[in-house]
Amino acid sequence: MTAGLDVALLVGAAVLLIAVAAVRVSTRVGVPSLLVYLLIGMGLGESGLGIRFDDAELTRTLGFCALIMIIAEGGLTARWTTLRPVLGLSAILATLGVAVSVAVVGAVVHFVLGLDWRLALLYGSVLSSTDAAAVFATLRRLRLPPRLVATLEAESGMNDAPVVLLVVLLSTAAFAHPWWYELLVVTYELAAGAAIGITVGVVGRWLLRHAALPSAGLYPIAAVGLTVLAYAAGAVSHASGFLAVYAAGVVLGNARLPHRRAILGFADGLAWLAQIGLFVLLGLLVSPDELPGALVPALVVGGALVLFARPLSVWVSALAARGSRRLGWRGQAFLSWAGLRGAVPIVLATIPLSRATPGADRLFDAVFVLVIIFTLVQAGTLAPAARRLGITAPAEAAEIHVETAPLERMRADLLQIDVAPGSRLAGVHIDELRLPVGASVTLVVRDGAGFVPGPDTRLRTGDSLLIVATADVRDVAERRMRAVSRRGRLARWFGEDGVDQR
Repeated sequence: MTAGLDVALLVGAAVLLIAVAAVRVSTRVGVPSLLVYLLIGMGLGESGLGIRFDDAELTRTLGFCALIMIIAEGGLTARWTTLRPVLGLSAILATLGVAVSVAVVGAVVHFVLGLDWRLALLYGSVLSSTDAAAVFATLRRLRLPPRLVATLEAESGMNDAPVVLLVVLLSTAAFAHPWWYELLVVTYELAAGAAIGITVGVVGRWLLRHAALPSAGLYPIAAVGLTVLAYAAGAVSHASGFLAVYAAGVVLGNARLPHRRAILGFADGLAWLAQIGLFVLLGLLVSPDELPGALVPALVVGGALVLFARPLSVWVSALAARGSRRLGWRGQAFLSWAGLRGAVPIVLATIPLSRATPGADRLFDAVFVLVIIFTLVQAGTLAPAARRLGITAPAEAAEIHVETAPLERMRADLLQIDVAPGSRLAGVHIDELRLPVGASVTLVVRDGAGFVPGPDTRLRTGDSLLIVATADVRDVAERRMRAVSRRGRLARWFGEDGVDQR
C-alpha cells in the first residue's frame, strides 16, 4: 500500500512539475497550455505509458470541482470598473447568444450528419460555451482594447451556467415537462444563482473585513471557501452554482479585503492547479485510437460553429444590447473569431457520457478533436486577426506594463515597518533614518490614510512604513531600521547594528 502511494506521488509530482515548466514553453510559442496538458494526459494513458482510465463519472465530478476554482479565480480578478460597461452585452452573449449558437449548430448537425434533434442540440449545447481558462490565458497576452477583452472574459465567466443546465436537460432520457416550463426553470436557476452569489459575496466581504483571523494565511483560504460555499448553496437551492461562484468572486474581488494580494495569488495558484489536473485527466480519459474516426464530424461541427453560429450569435447579441455601433463590425468580427473553446466543452461532454446517453461516445471524441484543432488555429491567429481588423490598442499603451507584484522581477523587496508603542522611531524624521542608497520609504500609512512622505516627515506611534529596497541593500536597510528603532536619533552616531564605531 505504501509503495503504491509512493509511486503515485512520484508520478504526480513529476507530471505537475513538467506541466508547470510547460507553461513557459507554451507562452513563448503562443499556444494555450491546455494543449500541452492534454498531450501529457494522452501520453500517460493507454496508448502511452499504459495507464487505463475510463471513469466518466469521476471525470465529470473532478471537472466540475476544477471549473469552480477556475471560474472563482476569474471572478476574483475581474475589475468591476472594467466589467460594468460590458455587463449587459456579456450577459446577452451568455444567454441569447448561447441559444442562437445551440440552434444553428444543432440544425447543421441534424441535416448534415443526420443525427436526431436531441443529440444534434446536445452537440450545440456542449460547444456553445467559451472556455474561461483559454480566454484568460490567451487574451491577456495580446494588445487589445479593454472593452473587447472585458466582454470576452465576462462572457466566458457567465456562459458556463446556462450551458450546464442545457446539457443536463438534453442528457436526460425524456423531457418531463413542456418547453415553456423548462425555460422558466432555467430562468429561475440563473436569477437565483446570481442572487445567491451576490449575497454570499456581500456577507463574506463583511466577515473578512471584521474577522480578526490569527494568521494572514487564513484569509485566502476563507475567501476561496466562500466561493465554494456560493456554488454549494446554489446547487442545494436548485440554482446555478457556477453563476453563484462567479458573482461571489466578483463581489469579493472588488472589495477592500485584508491581505487582498495574498487572496488573489492563492486563487491564481489554485486555478492553475485545477487547470493542470483537469486537462491531464481529460487526456487520460480519451482513447487516441478512436479519434481519427471523429475527425470529419469535428470539422463539420467546428465549421458550423466558427463560420455561422458564433458570428450570428454575436451579431444578434450586439443588436439586442444596442452595442453594435459601439463595437463596430471590426469588434464584432473579432468577438466572433475569439470565442475560444477549451476544457469546458470536453468536461460538458462527460455529462452525457456518464449518463450513457446514446451517441455520447462519438460526441466526446468529436469535441476532443475539435478543441485541439480549433485551439491551435484560433490561438495562433488572434494577434494577426486583431492587426488585420485594426483593433489593436495604441502602441503607447503597450509601453507601460502594470503588474501587481513586479518586485521579484526587479530584484527588489518590500519591507513593512510598524512604529509600535515605545519604539524610538517615533519622532524621527525620514531623512534621519539615513537609509542606504537603493532603499527608500515610499509610503506611510497613518490613521488609515496613506501618503508619500517627504524628507521632513516626522514618524508617529502607530505609523506603518513601506520601504522598497533593492536585493543588494535589503539586509543593510533592515539592520539600519532596527538600529534606529533602538537608538532613535542617536543611531546616526552608531553603525548599522547600533554598535559605537567612533
